[in-house]
Amino acid sequence: MADKTIYFAGGCFWGVEHFFKGVDGVKEATPGYANGNTENPSYKEVYTDTTGHAETVRVRYNPERVSLYTLLKLFFTVTNPLTLNRQGHDEGTRYRSGVFYDNPEDRPVIEQVFKETEAKLGTEIVTELEPLKCFYPAEEYHQDYLDKNPEGYCHLPLKTFRYLRLWQDVKLFLGDETDVVARMANISALIAGRMHFFWTGFYRVKGEQLVLGPFQGPEACFRIGFGKGVCGTAWKEARTVVVPDVEEFPGHIACSSQSKSEIVVPVFDGDKQIVAVLDIDSDEYATFDGTDAVWLEMISALTLRTA
Repeated sequence: MADKTIYFAGGCFWGVEHFFKGVDGVKEATPGYANGNTENPSYKEVYTDTTGHAETVRVRYNPERVSLYTLLKLFFTVTNPLTLNRQGHDEGTRYRSGVFYDNPEDRPVIEQVFKETEAKLGTEIVTELEPLKCFYPAEEYHQDYLDKNPEGYCHLPLKTFRYLRLWQDVKLFLGDETDVVARMANISALIAGRMHFFWTGFYRVKGEQLVLGPFQGPEACFRIGFGKGVCGTAWKEARTVVVPDVEEFPGHIACSSQSKSEIVVPVFDGDKQIVAVLDIDSDEYATFDGTDAVWLEMISALTLRTA
């Protein structure tokens, strides 16, 4: 099957290029300027916001190794689809977010992911969805910028790149294993080994309680009630819960005095029922944020073989 291309505008193209270069199945990521009104613009011209161009990355990929659907889901992990003409600290129409396609057959898949993103956020997104009008590669010094300048500016959190590698390795390692507990065990081990959190593991839904499952770290609570503590709250409210300081969380269950901050991610089955939660603790305050939430939700979705 021939390679395909898709074009992602996601703010500063240095970070977006570096991110997609790390995706298995992507053969080339090229930063440039897209869907503007002038031919062959320079960076200085685009920077004035008078050309109509958006900083964009052309992604050429092997559809037998990575699907357009996956690439789109990954795109929304590194962009904020609710900020108009801004990503991170970068503002201007050149930093607007968008997905531009050169094959009309791709549009239904793109529309599907847009709808899924809006459903998850509960509101309309401002990310553009347009056919590609034009694309001009950026100047040479912009190509592979973060490889040439490892300490250079990037609007994406550095842990984004670690999570991308972790997510891909978890997916590859689990393969076709069908036993859920076995999958939980190795997910816990892989997260702990890469991210070095204080405690990483699962609690499984058993009746009206969460029962301790496979984990990495010191001893933990055997059972947690529905709606109790951070884990029980994530289960009851069916959402990821991020806690910067566990002592300030109402009803916190102190399984360990060393735990300072926590994130709990529900694990859903094919019927959208919660079957477990992924619980991660840190021995430092304010360890987790939205980046952790996005990626740990993607990793938790790999828990069940049917995910």
